[in-house]
Amino acid sequence: MSTPVIQLEKVRKSFAMPGGGRVDVLDIEAFAVAPGEHLALEGQSGSGKSTLLNVISGITRPDAGRVVIDGIDLARLDEARRDRVRADKLGMVFQSFNLLPGFTALENVLVAMAFGSGRPDRSRAMELLGAVDLGHRLHHRPAELSTGQQQRVAVARALANRPRVVLADEPTASIDAAHQQQVIDLLRTTCTDHGVALVVVTHAPEVSAQFPRRLRLEDFNRAAAAHKR
Repeated sequence: MSTPVIQLEKVRKSFAMPGGGRVDVLDIEAFAVAPGEHLALEGQSGSGKSTLLNVISGITRPDAGRVVIDGIDLARLDEARRDRVRADKLGMVFQSFNLLPGFTALENVLVAMAFGSGRPDRSRAMELLGAVDLGHRLHHRPAELSTGQQQRVAVARALANRPRVVLADEPTASIDAAHQQQVIDLLRTTCTDHGVALVVVTHAPEVSAQFPRRLRLEDFNRAAAAHKR
């Protein structure tokens, strides 16, 4: 059996409440994603979806447990080294895209490359944008692109540093219904072509139904399950 690209063990995270005390958000005994696997994570508001993604990506440090990304335990690293692992190993696709408005599509991908360990590769950036059917829009800024085209730039940017995993946080939430399927097809096809694992967080059952593996956060996050009772 291959070594997981994401492996969480005994991960716990809580936050302080304004009036005192703490609220448990994550209590996960075990969670793993295999290389190249495509997984949909379902969960309603308050189930810990955003916190889980932040812990996996190293943005947030857990209170306890191991967060291992491609063999590297993020919980043991300082912030600067977590940032480097995130840039090298993980691609992120956000609901709001987070493109830099003053930069062209090509420049947005090149900037992402600048945060990784390698050198920005203009030919690869152009190749990635071509793969998402934006070869003719390389020099257009986000405001000059449709919402769907901006999302495609975000997908190309997520693959810029040859990550092992792409994490997509509600990637269809800002897309009109007519283009939601295009975004899911784009993510799955592009990640398959590049041999990248894909984790899509969604509350939409019509999205999660298309994935070979589906998990509800309440099924493995005991803190979310406790809140439901």
